[in-house]
Amino acid sequence: MPGIHEVYRLPYSAEQMFDLVADVGRYQEFLPWVVATRVKSDDGTEMVADMLVGFKALREKFTSRVEKERPREIRVHYVDGPMRDLDNRWTFHPVSDHACDIEFDVKFSFRNALFEKLAGQYFDKAFRKMVAAFETRASELYGVPQEG
Repeated sequence: MPGIHEVYRLPYSAEQMFDLVADVGRYQEFLPWVVATRVKSDDGTEMVADMLVGFKALREKFTSRVEKERPREIRVHYVDGPMRDLDNRWTFHPVSDHACDIEFDVKFSFRNALFEKLAGQYFDKAFRKMVAAFETRASELYGVPQEG
């Protein structure tokens, strides 16, 4: 099953980055290809949400169950949509009061083997674009970090 495992250090607290990632209802405001989101339920530790993603004329809806352990971890479990499986995990490791390492794991598989092969070729580029969108959003919400 294709996937990615990356660790990024960002100049924001683990709590700030956890809150940004957990705010699924706002993803359409800053994430590429996210057309709409709908949070169906959220009790603070578990959320069920729909996400409509699109590129040009293609549109697909995904439903996920999101487990949240603030400020340490967010686990996303695929419930329904066009894929066979899509799971990811965000782990927030505090480095200081103003920095954290974000560990990100994602694994996915498509129902169609040809789609899976094609997606694998573009997934890394799409992933990097999404990481950049989260970084930009963090600087918009929390300000540009000061040197030194």
